[in-house]
Amino acid sequence: MKVLLLSLLFLLGSGCCAKTAQNVLLLLADDAGFEMGAYLNKFCQTPNLDALASRGLLFNNAFTSVSSCSPSRAQLLTGQASHSSGMYGLHQGVHNFNVLPGVSSLPNVLREQSNGRIFSGIIGKKHVGPAPNFRFDFEQTEEQHSINQIGRNITRMKEYARDFLAQAKREARPFFLMVAFHDPHRCGHITPQYGEFCERWGSGEKGMGTIPDWKPIYYDWRNLEVPAWLPDTDVVRQELSAQYMTISRLDQGVGLMLRELQASGLAEETLVIYTSDNGPPFPGGRTNLYEHGIRSPLIVSSPQPDDRRHETSAAMVSLLDIYPSVLDALQLLPPNGTRFSGQSLLPVLQKEPQPQENDSVFGSQSYHEVTMAYPMRMVRNRRYKLIHNLNYWADFPIDQDFYTSPTFQQILNATINKQPLPWYRTLRQYYQRPEWELYDIKADALERINLVDKPKYSSILRQLQQKLYKTREYSRRIPCV
Repeated sequence: MKVLLLSLLFLLGSGCCAKTAQNVLLLLADDAGFEMGAYLNKFCQTPNLDALASRGLLFNNAFTSVSSCSPSRAQLLTGQASHSSGMYGLHQGVHNFNVLPGVSSLPNVLREQSNGRIFSGIIGKKHVGPAPNFRFDFEQTEEQHSINQIGRNITRMKEYARDFLAQAKREARPFFLMVAFHDPHRCGHITPQYGEFCERWGSGEKGMGTIPDWKPIYYDWRNLEVPAWLPDTDVVRQELSAQYMTISRLDQGVGLMLRELQASGLAEETLVIYTSDNGPPFPGGRTNLYEHGIRSPLIVSSPQPDDRRHETSAAMVSLLDIYPSVLDALQLLPPNGTRFSGQSLLPVLQKEPQPQENDSVFGSQSYHEVTMAYPMRMVRNRRYKLIHNLNYWADFPIDQDFYTSPTFQQILNATINKQPLPWYRTLRQYYQRPEWELYDIKADALERINLVDKPKYSSILRQLQQKLYKTREYSRRIPCV
């Protein structure tokens, strides 16, 4: 898809691409990356996600426009970047970020545009607000339950999904259902007794309770390989083994949801989308606009017999494209006067777009926690990435659950004690960033060499700066839905 985020899509009066109306089931992971077999991870066992990928289209160039939980969920549901919607950081507690008063969301738009005919639901982690702007017809979230019970207890989530699907079928209503898992989010800073990723919670171990539908998979950290972007230490291996255990729980939850959909008799009428809100909570991941903070797993499985399946796509796509894709699948137009970034993914299910070197995506990060003011803007095409650190004179902020993690504590202590650490960055480099960062992603996948001062790349720098400025100006003018 050419310049998906950099050219704003005006949908007024445009037709829908879906041949027939489809329900939409959106499966959302919490801080997951590419820890699955379909994305060539040979350690983490994810048979249900792998099977979904074999029945659908797997995207290799999908990106979130923001690397933070609430802002990312808001982009999915509003189609707007975080600096446009107003969801600059986390919604819960003292952070208290919300979308701007006039911003509406998919459940509200679906209700209004269909005169109440379309049934909307959310099960799991909601994490956006205020409530009137995100009013689902069916809600079972952390606002009614503890977050672990509604986001990690896959048996309870299965039961609510069964209730939702039964009601949709009984009332003969098309539906949009968002199932938002809390795995594999960290929890060690809040409930360390459950493990760093809550991998022990519900495992059947003494005092941990049991999730009936979860068959825990234990990973021997000594056998794991550390991805090149992380410190190659035993501490990281131990953290990966815990993370993989919760991703396997997520995967089993995905399997439960798909079996409930099949049992309801609605699978042949339902588009299934799987993705994650942002990258993993490791250095260079979540809260960063580096590759492992913004690259997203994305699988789209269509019930249409002529749509692509068991294939991969190299199309440059964004999670901002989810919003128009849902409208497209349900054959709805947005309200009059609506403009938003992104465009429907459904045409890619029919035909792979011709790649262009300057196909681009855009990123915008402002906060995460309320104390983490570090605005960044980014444009990335198929080869180059430009990051603008607007608050570059300050140190890059670290969120609290990552700061207390064994991985970051090892980096911190090694730095204080001047001990060697097998990592391609220093902590000083991680904290202190220049105003502009330009990387050749094809030649430098780890983003180690900043090309911004290299004369050879001056024209590329100017082109990307102009594109970035233009996009920022346009996105500020997007009116609220």
